[in-house]
Amino acid sequence: MIRIALCDDSPVFLHQTKSMLHQWDTSAGHNVTTELFEDGDALLSAHTKNPFDIILLDIVMPLLNGIDTAKELRQKDKNVKIVFLTSSPEFALEGYSVKASNYLLKPVNPDALFSCLDELVAEVQNNTKCIVIKGLDATHRISLSDITYVESQLKHIMFFLADNRTIASLEPFYVYEDILTLDDGFFKCHRSYIVNIHHIDNYSHSEIVMHCGRHIPISRSCQKSFEPAYFRVIFGKVGDDI
Repeated sequence: MIRIALCDDSPVFLHQTKSMLHQWDTSAGHNVTTELFEDGDALLSAHTKNPFDIILLDIVMPLLNGIDTAKELRQKDKNVKIVFLTSSPEFALEGYSVKASNYLLKPVNPDALFSCLDELVAEVQNNTKCIVIKGLDATHRISLSDITYVESQLKHIMFFLADNRTIASLEPFYVYEDILTLDDGFFKCHRSYIVNIHHIDNYSHSEIVMHCGRHIPISRSCQKSFEPAYFRVIFGKVGDDI
């Protein structure tokens, strides 16, 4: 699944462009989800909770403009693809400072947009880390970003995915402990659970609430280490010691 964010202060432009994205996705079959935002602050908040793969971003917006929004995005995420959409070509040079992938002028030409998206999706898919899960009746190749959490249930290991699918595996839980590590945003918060930190909605000292609404316990032995791990993942310091 490819997650795309579209941010612009014009509701009319948002819905026109979303319609183009739907047309592109229908013809290309990329399995895309699109979210709309009218200001940079809302986009930043949503990206922190559940990162996007591609962000289409207007530059001239009130309060937090597109360049400043992109700078804040880059502080936390070095990999997200940013495409500026604007009617002001004089801002093009500033786009290089935040490593923008492309720069499209309004009114957006559908062919130019589709070509740009095709290239970015290919880059995202080539860079996406995946896991091979030996299911009960088939072997599945799943993007790590699509896993919300993993639960050990008696003889089965259950993978709960962002698209509401569930995959059961008979492999031992410890196998996935070695694969789903903090380097990729995962944390073992309990002897029976591994959570994807990017899919966490909120947490207390004793439990985690996922975006899907599931409440997951934090064992006493993990309570001290969980919050430092959470902030290191969210703020882009995954590789640091905790």
